[in-house]
Amino acid sequence: MKSNMDTIAAISTAMAPSGIGIVRLSGKDAVCIADKIYKTPKKNKKLSEQSTHTIHYGWIKDGDTNIDEVLVMLMRGPHTYTGEDTVEIDCHGGILSVKKVLETAVKHGARPAEPGEFTKRAFLNGRIDLSQAEAVMDVISAKNEYALKSSLGQLKGSVLGRIKEIRDTLIYELAFIESALDDPEHITIDGYGEKLNVVVEEQIEKINRLLSTVDEGKLIHEGIKTVIVGKPNVGKSSILNLLVGEEKAIVTDIAGTTRDVLEENINLQGISLRMLDTAGIRDALDKVEQIGVERAREHAKDADLILYIVDASVPMDKNDEQIIELIKDKKAIVILNKSDLKCVVSIQNIKKEVDAPVLLMSAKENSGLTELQDIIKSLFFKGELIFNDEIYITNIRHKKSLEDARISLKQVKQSIDMKMPEDFFTIDLISAYESLGEITGESMGEDLINEIFSKFCTGK
Repeated sequence: MKSNMDTIAAISTAMAPSGIGIVRLSGKDAVCIADKIYKTPKKNKKLSEQSTHTIHYGWIKDGDTNIDEVLVMLMRGPHTYTGEDTVEIDCHGGILSVKKVLETAVKHGARPAEPGEFTKRAFLNGRIDLSQAEAVMDVISAKNEYALKSSLGQLKGSVLGRIKEIRDTLIYELAFIESALDDPEHITIDGYGEKLNVVVEEQIEKINRLLSTVDEGKLIHEGIKTVIVGKPNVGKSSILNLLVGEEKAIVTDIAGTTRDVLEENINLQGISLRMLDTAGIRDALDKVEQIGVERAREHAKDADLILYIVDASVPMDKNDEQIIELIKDKKAIVILNKSDLKCVVSIQNIKKEVDAPVLLMSAKENSGLTELQDIIKSLFFKGELIFNDEIYITNIRHKKSLEDARISLKQVKQSIDMKMPEDFFTIDLISAYESLGEITGESMGEDLINEIFSKFCTGK
């Protein structure tokens, strides 16, 4: 049976040829196991006799067989990532050599680590809270500069700090109520409902401020789902190629060339866009093209942003009317493409039909791209993102817990308004306190914790 007391080992670098590969061991027997497989040119030198946070040169050996020439980093708990004794073996980065080093460590007493088990141990040993643990994976998977900055802020405890502040306030009020009910002769609760109402309002406002960042947080981490729509042959695929910076989509003069959805991830000035190039929207007779058009409509419905491409050199028609209807009440940017030709569709024409930013572009001449980037940033992030003190809630689990806490606090206010006895307040105050504790991991069951860490990569 696997135990948190076992000494674990895993490869902590990518399984691909590289200059260096790292095998990490953590647990009470990490140094002892390393002593069995690490040999140095200096006879009788043991890692167990060396100072913590030191690096040593030598070889990993299995008996008399040399496995690899290495540098070994010795770190004793509790001042390590996991809070346990940790040994990191820096070997050559060939896939086979790294695997051989790991196999040797396992052969001499280590257990292969489960996904996320190193970070799980850091959490269980009190080195980090659950929001910081989840931020570890967010740092690894960050797709752009803003996502990385947000994740690093959470890793440093930005979310923990705000949640702890609210929980400390709630536990103080809970303690006061309990004390007053236990000792009514010395602690009065006259007028306490009005005082508590103000305190609860302040905590609800703090939660509201955190929840107000959810939409931007989602876009920062997952990217803006951007769907390109328009009639056939207006230059949708050319615009995609211009944004991506290479020929990803087939471009021809034949209308209806794009039949299916083509997806690409791009980075514009630090913002991730999940670009979807769709089939041209028109009344198609071809069955395959009809399917493509229907998929284009479906993707447009749940898009974060729609880029509506118009051929500025061709008059608009009933197909454009259908597309305009489709993008109503959606965040959209209208791009008048082929502006290098004689334009018969003007910005003024479009403004009469669509309440959205409009700009001239020419995929052929690579013009208008900077203006498009600026418009996207202004639509979603008010032109810029500032990370000095701002916290973005990027985790759906955190959002749900914050919403649950807000509901409980609003129920406290209802109890106050209804002049309920003070012990009724504690029920919902405790519920709010517990909901917020789910974010930091202080109020969670083992099964949910295991599920969260199972999504991590093995070596982290």
